[in-house]
Amino acid sequence: MSSHSIDNIRNFSIVAHIDHGKSTLADRLIQTTGAISEREMTEQVLDSMDIERERGITIKAQTVRLEYPAKDGKTYVLNLMDTPGHVDFAYEVSRSLAACEGSLLIVDASQGVEAQTLANVYQALDAGHEIVPVLNKIDLPAAEPDRIKEQIEEVIGIDASEAIAISAKTGLGIPDVLEAIVTRLPPPKGDEAAPLKALLVDSWYDAYLGVVVLVRVVDGVLKKGMTIRMLGTGATYGVDKVGVFRPKMRDVAALGPGEVGFLTGSIKEVADTRVGDTITDDRRPTTDALPGFKPAQPVVFCGLFPVDAADFENLRAAMGRLRLNDASFSFEMETSAALGFGFRCGFLGLLHLEIIQERLEREFNLDLISTAPSVVYRLNMSDGTMMELHNPADMPDVMKIASIEEPWIRATILTPDDYLGAILKLCQDRRGEQIDLNYVGKRAMVVYDLPLNEVVFDFYDRLKSVSKGYASFDYAITGYREGDLVKMSILVNAEPVDALSMLVHRARAEMRGRAMCEKLKDLIPPHLFQIPIQAAIGGKIIARETIRALRKDVTAKCYGGDASRKRKLLDKQKEGKKRMRQFGRVDIPQEAFIAALKMDS
Repeated sequence: MSSHSIDNIRNFSIVAHIDHGKSTLADRLIQTTGAISEREMTEQVLDSMDIERERGITIKAQTVRLEYPAKDGKTYVLNLMDTPGHVDFAYEVSRSLAACEGSLLIVDASQGVEAQTLANVYQALDAGHEIVPVLNKIDLPAAEPDRIKEQIEEVIGIDASEAIAISAKTGLGIPDVLEAIVTRLPPPKGDEAAPLKALLVDSWYDAYLGVVVLVRVVDGVLKKGMTIRMLGTGATYGVDKVGVFRPKMRDVAALGPGEVGFLTGSIKEVADTRVGDTITDDRRPTTDALPGFKPAQPVVFCGLFPVDAADFENLRAAMGRLRLNDASFSFEMETSAALGFGFRCGFLGLLHLEIIQERLEREFNLDLISTAPSVVYRLNMSDGTMMELHNPADMPDVMKIASIEEPWIRATILTPDDYLGAILKLCQDRRGEQIDLNYVGKRAMVVYDLPLNEVVFDFYDRLKSVSKGYASFDYAITGYREGDLVKMSILVNAEPVDALSMLVHRARAEMRGRAMCEKLKDLIPPHLFQIPIQAAIGGKIIARETIRALRKDVTAKCYGGDASRKRKLLDKQKEGKKRMRQFGRVDIPQEAFIAALKMDS
């Protein structure tokens, strides 16, 4: 058994909106408790990936165990879970919260409560957490602690009179945070004598140790050398080592109730460990499983293709490796006439897509092209069956479809009053339905129902640009609704280009089609023959642009003489052009695809 009694353990996570200082506070807590020597201390200790450091965002939830000698003379064990703030990684947050009993809620003392602050706090409250509000960036001249305290009480409805004022950057107020964790957050509950019951919080692949599983022990003791069973999959494994993170891995003899640590063993692939599964002792199994997590549902799909077809196998291997560490990313093979072999991949949102694509390009040196992101549609067929459509190119015959349903989201947008008009217009333009509009202090909180299809393209970028970056946005999928959707195909020289086909709402099809054609006209270089670019719905052309032919001056050698000689040469050229147009192939450069897919009309 570990030397700590369960009353001296505190498991907590830090929740906040993006950029309110979660990772910086984590750094200070690690530094103050001396978990890392000053020499090893770097900024954002827990953000281990290059992308996390460059973009200054947390993607994977990380944990660390700190030892803190409190004022009451006892030494406490603090297990800190640093969570992402970004909406796409909300499932990372939910599973970190399930392993803790309390949360520090960080609010920027100059910015106040933002959309994801709300979303993450509600998740913590749903998980039954005790919450300690912390006002960060108190050293900034723009900080207004009293106003923000009122705002926390007004918007979130939790008592903020004892909110702790700190500056994570300078280290001001950090000892108060540590004391509050010990005094205001509850210790975990658990029975050491009961059969082992542990929650599988996360798992990843380590080049030296194999699969590492992050666990939170609820009851019983997890020891080295035992045989464990996963209740969800029924598989059994031997445990080789048990340990904790003090950010570096440190082996321990056993993990008791309430403790957070890791185990490694005879597990072959990360795919065998389902996040949210219950781990128990094979000899003395527990009867009831812990409530797991909802599996992360991919909502955005797009095709990823290697620029160089020879890279296909490397891409397959790279995706397999990423899938090991990120259970929410899914992929299957697909082929496309324009782009060759590639994969259809599912993501939790656009940021997730961007991060995965960047990791593939950076960590595995691949050049990739992604097709237009699309959402999962449900097609109700005339014969009563339902099929899911991930790729607009696979759409069956329109005559067989009774109706098409598309996913909708409930979006919460917080914005300063000055930009309200522009944001309402943006939401209306995207076929949104206003649900609610009220004021939180000086800021408006707008709640809209929007079709995900409209949000996936560039909604977030547009929102940031119309509000000069001040609006914050959070969403949750609400369900499917029937919509008047049609498949729009793009034809180049009368050949459909499958990578550019998409499902659009009938009312907006013409606008989208026209924008797409105009864009392609500038992107495809002229050939020796005229190229028509058309957008079509079924057999009906809704927009057209023409790329003029390059032509050689065939009449240059004629001087004087009869006009019919010139005519003859021009007619001969015309015949040639006609033949070329019939048999000629239009080469669409890769850049044209990428640029055409970044629509921002």
